[in-house]
Amino acid sequence: MTTSTKLITLLAAFLPLASFAAPETRANPQSEPQIEPRTYELWELEPAPNNGRSHWEATKSSKRPKSYDKDWERWSYPIGNGYTGVSIFGRTDTERVQITDKTLHNRGIYGKGGLTSFAELFLDFNQDEVTNYRRSLNLNEAIAHVDYQKDGVTYTREYFASYPDNVIVIRLSADQKGALSFTVRPEIPYLAMKQRKGEITATGDLLTLKGSMPMFSCNYEGQIKVINEGGSLSTDTKNGTIKVSKADAVTLLITTGTNYRLSAKTFSNETAKKLNPKEFPHDAVSARMQAAHDLGYAELKKRHLKDYQNLFGRVSVNLNSKPTSDPTHILLKKYQKGKTNNWLEELMFQYGRYLLISSSREKSLPANLQGAWSQDYYTPWTGGFWHNINVQMNYWGSMSTNLSECFEAYIAFFEAYLPVAQQHAADYVRKHNPDQLTKGGDNGWIIGTGANAYFIPGASGGHSGPGTGGFTAKLLVDYYQFTQDREFLEEVAYPAMLSLSRFYSKVLKPHGDLLLVEPSASPEQTSNAEQAKGMPGHIKGKNYITAGCTFDQGFVWESYSDTLAMADKLGSKDPFLDTIREQITKLDPVLVGASGQIKEYREEKNYSDIGQERHRHISHLCPLFPGTLIKSNQPEWMRAASKTLDLRGNRTTGWALAHRMNSRARLGEGDEALKAYQTFIRERTATNLWTLHPPFQIDGSLGSMAGVAEMLLQSHEGSINILPALPKAWKTGHFDGLVARGNFVVSARWKDGKATELSILSRSGGECRIAYPGIGTATVTDSKGKKIEVSPNGKDQINFAPTVGETYIFKTIK
Repeated sequence: MTTSTKLITLLAAFLPLASFAAPETRANPQSEPQIEPRTYELWELEPAPNNGRSHWEATKSSKRPKSYDKDWERWSYPIGNGYTGVSIFGRTDTERVQITDKTLHNRGIYGKGGLTSFAELFLDFNQDEVTNYRRSLNLNEAIAHVDYQKDGVTYTREYFASYPDNVIVIRLSADQKGALSFTVRPEIPYLAMKQRKGEITATGDLLTLKGSMPMFSCNYEGQIKVINEGGSLSTDTKNGTIKVSKADAVTLLITTGTNYRLSAKTFSNETAKKLNPKEFPHDAVSARMQAAHDLGYAELKKRHLKDYQNLFGRVSVNLNSKPTSDPTHILLKKYQKGKTNNWLEELMFQYGRYLLISSSREKSLPANLQGAWSQDYYTPWTGGFWHNINVQMNYWGSMSTNLSECFEAYIAFFEAYLPVAQQHAADYVRKHNPDQLTKGGDNGWIIGTGANAYFIPGASGGHSGPGTGGFTAKLLVDYYQFTQDREFLEEVAYPAMLSLSRFYSKVLKPHGDLLLVEPSASPEQTSNAEQAKGMPGHIKGKNYITAGCTFDQGFVWESYSDTLAMADKLGSKDPFLDTIREQITKLDPVLVGASGQIKEYREEKNYSDIGQERHRHISHLCPLFPGTLIKSNQPEWMRAASKTLDLRGNRTTGWALAHRMNSRARLGEGDEALKAYQTFIRERTATNLWTLHPPFQIDGSLGSMAGVAEMLLQSHEGSINILPALPKAWKTGHFDGLVARGNFVVSARWKDGKATELSILSRSGGECRIAYPGIGTATVTDSKGKKIEVSPNGKDQINFAPTVGETYIFKTIK
């Protein structure tokens, strides 16, 4: 057991997840140099509409419960602190504040668990006719605002979700004394569905929502404290409400929690014993409420801003854009009608960073399929962690956009589920290649697709092949490569990669001179094509099962290659490394077909001989992105990857467009990457800039955020490649604070498509290689103006050995 695993186990044994304090981070300093970013906000001049049933529930069986509001995914503004997600509607008659706690699950649509809405909070103002209305979500501060006038009084609200204090704060004020009167009315949703028990009590200034979810023995509690300045409160104990009368200002504090613990037992125990039914979150929730009350509104806001802006303020971009005076939905509508706008493209990038910070923090659960937000009884696709692309896409940009701390949530999740994943590996080998099973020994680890906070699946070999393990492990590799965290390499990344490689060595089967994964499946691809008749894995309309599809072979290669590189870094002499060195030469992972395409299956000849021609997944291009097998020293493969993207097309889902965008960027095809991004914004973006599969999923937002960074900066080929996929539309601009592998913070300015100035901050030292046309002629100085000698490698690449903590400036690039 590693030190990190021991820490997680100890924490899980003594503390509910929701009571964890904000920790020290693994690799980056607690306070980053702050860049002066542009101001980004979403804003409207009307409250969110209220049109009844949600899109998701309206299209499903009438046996499903009605959701509250079909405009939730299109008009509400999200705030979150990693633990809790809150959706705000900004209404003046009855405000709706919908609350999600990521640890509260019911049985879900597949019976293995699924995210469900935690609570509703309604604020009854009864103010229908108002003037000068404006609501907004400020991304620089992570604070939502509502302002309007009624009968000569200006009313103001602020909403934020604090990570340091794990509390939701709503501040209501007016510019005239005694003008605030409203009723605070919470609701526990979906009690009629009988999977959930709960009650609301009102005592003094405190409303308490508590109950249980018997399926997992999950006990939950939420508290709402109403703190009035002036005026009075009256408590309705019968109906569980508090009425505010003639107050000058009011602060609402909201804390939530469950008895959920992130531990191996939560995944391994039988359903009714996953949690301890005798444990209740009351003490932890109450302690956080008391601490927040003692701090007060002003101090809570100060602490929230310091924490959030330390993350968000690290990166600034300008994509040849100018801020707009249009409300967000008008800006989007114009874009959808063909009036492209670089400002919206830039805003969407920073919104992705905001959403990642809001849904994934160091001691929360990772960002799930909906990030941290769900109003539903049964969240679409369980709101889980889908490991055949979706959860990986959530974190593709976390390192490059200077938010590596946000990935620490997944590291803790991985360490907690690892014992179950090890058992899944043994089961898989026993089923598919029993002669290779090491009884009572190390058979590696593997994870399948549809995980959630309570359940970790094994790889079935059907829906998706076991490449899901390598797909997941690539995130661990990236975290190390970007942060250069030696302790993480020794204790987590290298042991994980060595173990995964051991699993793959046991599931490869001889096919002539080659070793192929068998059974093998390209994620979610079905055998519908007429041409697939007679193929060994063909059952019309079913997942196509074969041996050695590119998805699986590619991720075996990636995992083997990364394991060997890490072993070299650590000087490891493990005898098993020789097995990897032998087997990696027998994988034959990438093949080019008769159509000039990267083959998805070894047995295909022409493009789409097998499978759907326009399928959303491009799993056979994972060796291009997020993998590193297909790169510039393999020009035939690069051309074939481009041809494959042409053939697959951009008529697809939201997250699938994000994968196409990143893949085009890796190919250096900036204009094509932008085309995919523009299609994504036009066709898969809602008025609140959430993005749609449909319905709403967070992966498209976070994946396209990664795509913008990939267009501006790449480092997967051993050097820092500046502006590798710059589109013509972004011909002039700058970025500050993006991160390259090696833990280098990079800034660049360019004009008419040509870089004019670069700067590199070295966080970890080591050799720095920079690739850019003409960089060999640049003048290089340190932060004090001292000229630095570098080693040119031709006119387009230089090498030098930086000092830790020093910044280097490159000018006169010709």
